[in-house]
Amino acid sequence: MVFVHGAGGSNVVWFRQLRDFKKYFNVLLVDLRGHGKSKANYSKEELYRFDEIALDVVKTMDHLEIEKAHFVGISLGCIVIRAIDKLAPERAESIILGGAVVQFSKKINVLVSIAKLLNSILPYMWLYRLNAWILIPSKKNTQSRNLFIREAIRLGEKEFKKWLRMSDEIRLALQEFIVKEASAPVLYLMGDRDYMFLPMVSDLVKKHFNSKLEVISDSGHVCNLDQPDVFNERSIQFIKAISG
Repeated sequence: MVFVHGAGGSNVVWFRQLRDFKKYFNVLLVDLRGHGKSKANYSKEELYRFDEIALDVVKTMDHLEIEKAHFVGISLGCIVIRAIDKLAPERAESIILGGAVVQFSKKINVLVSIAKLLNSILPYMWLYRLNAWILIPSKKNTQSRNLFIREAIRLGEKEFKKWLRMSDEIRLALQEFIVKEASAPVLYLMGDRDYMFLPMVSDLVKKHFNSKLEVISDSGHVCNLDQPDVFNERSIQFIKAISG
């Protein structure tokens, strides 16, 4: 199992998955470029390309001699996994996308534009906290939102701006992924309170033959943290079903 976190996070966001998944699988947790323990490997001035970030994961698998894997992503990590599947389609046995971002809606485009406009004026954490409240508005999901913000503090302003600069690349990638299905079976796990992204995922699954959607009750955007037992159980059941 290869776990891919979202923007501003690190492999810490998977701590509620490890115990259950390690019963059945070998587990690889990656820190994306500029995040967590990968942060020290890149200069503060180095700019990123989105495909390069996806290839970092592929190269890590190559280094560890992992030919194929089941991929699990959360939030923006889901887009990274789709990019991995595009660049190296033979590597995915299955794909599980939690709190998936599949399209930039008008609201998201406005938020990104505002962030680009204000990022040189306002402290980046003001923008990130605003983003966290928009993505995770419910009081019931305060713990997930606080972790989201805590990890963003560790990310730092320079890394935040690098990822913000890639928004146009990410938007173009999503347009392609809407049309082109993944090479492996896909399970979308979405919280019932993920108001921003659940409707778009529901529409997409109706158009894709090898994708299915399961909605997790009493959960927001970061459904792997809000309802970890349900997230883990449904993910493992999905993999067992397709593996025969």
